[in-house]
Amino acid sequence: MAKKKARELVLPIVHEIKDYTSDFLKNDEPRHSFVYPDYIKHNLKHQLRDYQKQSLYNLNYTQKDDHVASRFNQLLFHMATGSGKTDVMAADILYFYHEFGYQNFLFIVNTNAVIAKTRENMLNVQSPKYLFSQPLSIDGETIELREVTRFPTNSEPGVIYLRLTTIQTLANELNTPRENGLTYGDLEKQKLIILADEAHHFSAGTKSKSDQKNKAWEYVLDRIRQANKANRQLEFTATIDLNNEFIYEKYRDKIIFQYDLKEFQNAGYSKKIARLQANADDNEKMLNAVLLSQYRKRMAIQAGVKDFKPVILFKSNRKDVSKAARGQFLTMMDRLTAEDLAQFIAKQLQTTQSSTLRQAYTYYQTVDMGSLVRELQRDFQLLNTIRVNDTSSDGILGDLNNFRNLNTLEEPSNPFRAIFSVVKLSEGWDVLNLYDIVRIGEQPITSTQTNSEAQLIGRGARYNPFVYEDATSFTRRFDHSTPELQILESLHYHTINDKKYIDNLTKSFEAMQLQVEDDKDFDILTTTVKKSFKKSNVYQYGKLYYNDVEDVPESEYNGLTKYGVPVAELPTVNIETATLEATAFDTQNVAGMNETRLVKIDEALVKKSMARNPFFRFNTMKKYMPTLNSISEFMYDAQWLGQLKEIQATVSTGADTVLSRETQLLVVEKYLAYIQRMLIMNYKRQRGTNKFIGLPIKEVVQDYQKRIPVNYSNASIHELIQTYDYKKAPWFVYNEAIVDKLERSLIELIQGYVEELQNKYKDVYLIRSDERNTKLKLHEFANNVSHYAGFLPDFVLYLANESYIYQIYIEPKGTQLLDQDQWKENLLTSISPDSVDVIGENEKVKLYGVRFYVSGDSRQIRKKIEIFTD
Repeated sequence: MAKKKARELVLPIVHEIKDYTSDFLKNDEPRHSFVYPDYIKHNLKHQLRDYQKQSLYNLNYTQKDDHVASRFNQLLFHMATGSGKTDVMAADILYFYHEFGYQNFLFIVNTNAVIAKTRENMLNVQSPKYLFSQPLSIDGETIELREVTRFPTNSEPGVIYLRLTTIQTLANELNTPRENGLTYGDLEKQKLIILADEAHHFSAGTKSKSDQKNKAWEYVLDRIRQANKANRQLEFTATIDLNNEFIYEKYRDKIIFQYDLKEFQNAGYSKKIARLQANADDNEKMLNAVLLSQYRKRMAIQAGVKDFKPVILFKSNRKDVSKAARGQFLTMMDRLTAEDLAQFIAKQLQTTQSSTLRQAYTYYQTVDMGSLVRELQRDFQLLNTIRVNDTSSDGILGDLNNFRNLNTLEEPSNPFRAIFSVVKLSEGWDVLNLYDIVRIGEQPITSTQTNSEAQLIGRGARYNPFVYEDATSFTRRFDHSTPELQILESLHYHTINDKKYIDNLTKSFEAMQLQVEDDKDFDILTTTVKKSFKKSNVYQYGKLYYNDVEDVPESEYNGLTKYGVPVAELPTVNIETATLEATAFDTQNVAGMNETRLVKIDEALVKKSMARNPFFRFNTMKKYMPTLNSISEFMYDAQWLGQLKEIQATVSTGADTVLSRETQLLVVEKYLAYIQRMLIMNYKRQRGTNKFIGLPIKEVVQDYQKRIPVNYSNASIHELIQTYDYKKAPWFVYNEAIVDKLERSLIELIQGYVEELQNKYKDVYLIRSDERNTKLKLHEFANNVSHYAGFLPDFVLYLANESYIYQIYIEPKGTQLLDQDQWKENLLTSISPDSVDVIGENEKVKLYGVRFYVSGDSRQIRKKIEIFTD
C-alpha cells in the first residue's frame, strides 16, 4: 500500500514576508530596508547570526504594519533546539523598548527550571551566561533591566521591567487576587510584551480537547493579551506539532519565522551526531564511553585546545537503575587495572564496527596503560560524577544544587565528567560540552519514548564553541579536517542494536529532521599524487609559501587589560560554588537562593593571598608580565591591581552580613587565581608578518585520506563531498579530487583556462591543500591585526615560466560563512608582490591572494585568472 503523502504546511505570513522582501518596488519603504540596528548590535554579548537577524526583520515587518493590532498581536517563532531563541528574545526586548517605548515584559514558561536559567541569562550580570553587554546603553542613556513581581504604575525612564513566572503561578495569582499580587486590572493600564517560551506547552489544550488544564492556561494568555490593544504576545518553541490539524489552524497565520533543525545542522551550528549501537552489557558500554570521552580530551590537548572537558550523560529509565549504575560505574573504575584495560582494548579492536572506537583504540595501543588507568581513575572519581533525577515537573534543574552544577558544566572550575540521570534532558538545560549519551539498563521502549530520546539528542547536539588556534568558532570547522579534530565536534549516542528500537528511533529522527549518522557507515576516501607530477621539477625543487609569525611585542603587555582582565569593573567571585561542589552528594543539604556581599580589599588581604599562591613570586610573574618591575608595582599601580578596592562575593543565603576575615581571604585568593589563569592563557600571542617563507613542495604535497560518512538518515553526505577522477588532467596534481560541489566548480572553472595558461607558462598546476599541512597556514599581517589564528587556503594555482613564478591563493567559501570569515578574504587580498617579502628568493617569485570564490563566481575570480593569461 502506498504511503499516504503528507499534506503541505503552508505558512502564509512567512510567504508574505518572503514575497515582500523580494519585491524591488518596495525598496523605498522603511520596513523593506530595515537593517540590524546598532542599538541591538552594541548591547548584546553575542552578535546575532544571519537567521536570527532575519527573525528580527520579520518581526519588524509585522510591527510596522498598518493593521498590527488586529493581524500581528500574537506571533510564533518556530526555531530549532539550540538555535538561540533566548538571544532572539533579548534582541526583541531591546527592539520593542527602542522602537515603541515598551518597558514591561512578562516572561512566561511552564517550569521553574527555565525561569532560573532565564534569570541567569537576562538579569544576573555576573553570570557567564548573561546575554547583554555591560553597561547597557541606548542613545547615550544607560538602561537598567529590573526584575519585578508587579509592573509599576509610573515607570522610571531608562528601566526595562521584567517579570519572570511560570504559567501555573501566574494563573493562580490572577484568578485568586491577593495583596501585592498581579491582577487583570493592572494589565489593562499599561502596554506590555508577553514572551512565552517553550510555547508548545501552552497549546496542549488546543491539541487535546480533553486537556482542560492547559486550555485554561491558553485562556489566561489570551485574556492578558486582550487586556490592552497595544499588548503583544511573542511565542517561542522548537517542538510545535504542526501536523496536528488543530495546532496548525491555530498557528498557520501566526508563525512569522521558521528555522528547522535540518537547516541548523547543515549550517554547522550543531555537533555532528553519530549513533553507536552494540549488544554490549552496561559495564562494557560505560567503559567504551569513558575511553571515547578521554580520547576526545587527549585529542583536544594535542590540538592545543585548553580547558576542553567532554561530559558523558548515562541515561536510565528508572531511579533505582540510575543509582545502581553509578555505583557499578565507580566500582568498575576503582578496580580497573592496566592489564584488564589492555585486554579490553585489544578485544574491542577486534570486534568493534565503529570507526570512531577503532580510531580511539588504535591510538590507545600506543600509550602507557598504567598512566592511562591512573588518568581515568582521577578524572572519573566519585567527586567528578553526579546523579540527578528529573521525574518532577521542574526537571533535573528543579533542585538548586543540581541547577548550579549542571548550568556551569562548561566552566573549567566545574569538576563533573559523568552525569547519571533519569528520563530526558530538561528544557532549559543548555549544556554545550555534552559529547556522549549512554543508555543504561536497556529495556524495550515505545515510539513515544523514542521521540523523547530524539529530542534529548537534539538538545545535546548544541555546538561547543571552544578556542582553537586563538579563535572561537560558533559553527563546526573540522567537517573536512582530520578524524582527530572531527571528534571534537561530534556527539555519540550509545545504544542497543535492536531492530525494532532502531526503526522507531530512526522514525523519530526523521520526524524532527535530525540528521544522525550510523558510526560504522563511513568511507575512507584516498587520493594519490600523480607520478607525472612527482617527476616534474616543480615537485622536486619547487616551494609553497606561508608567512612567518612574530610574538606580540612584550612592551604591549603593560597592564591587566592586555590580558583580558577588565580592571575598571567591579570584580565578582562565587564562593558558594566551591561549597556546593563539596556537598553535591549530600541529599540533605539543599541550598536556597544566593546573596552577595561586598568585600573591601586592603593591603593585608592582597599580600597574604599572594603569599599563599606560588605563582605570585616575582620571578614567576615576570615570565608572564615582562614589563612589570616589582611586586609593589603589581599591587599598587592602576594598570595592575591598583584599582582593586572591592570584590563582590556571591554567598549562600543566610551567610554572615560581614564575612569573616578567613572568608574574605578566600574571596581574594579566588580572584587572584582568575588573574593567574588570564595571565597564562593570554600571554605570548603571535601575529603574522609580511615575510613569506618557502616549504619544499615534495614535503607537503603527499597522498592523503579523508574519513567521510556515507549517509545521514535522510540525505547523502555525498551531496557535500565526493571523489572526482582527474587522472587525465595533468595540471591537477592529484589523481582524485576529494571535494564538495563548490570546490569542484572552482576546479572546473580553472580547467576552462588551462589551455590559455599553458600557452604562456611552462608549468601550470592546481594544488589542493591537505589540511594536515598546518605549517602552510597564512596569518593576518596587514594594518591592525585582530585575528591571531591562521588558515590554510584550499587551493594554490602554481604558474611558472622562465621569467616568473606565480602562486595564487584561492579559497572557495559558502555564502553562510562569508560574514564570519571576512577576515580571511581580507588577508588573502592583502597578499601581493608589493606588500610581501619572499625570504631567500629573488623578484622572480610573485605571490597573490584573491577574493573568495563563491557559488556563481559573483566575486569575479575569472577576471583575476584572466590577468595571468594576457
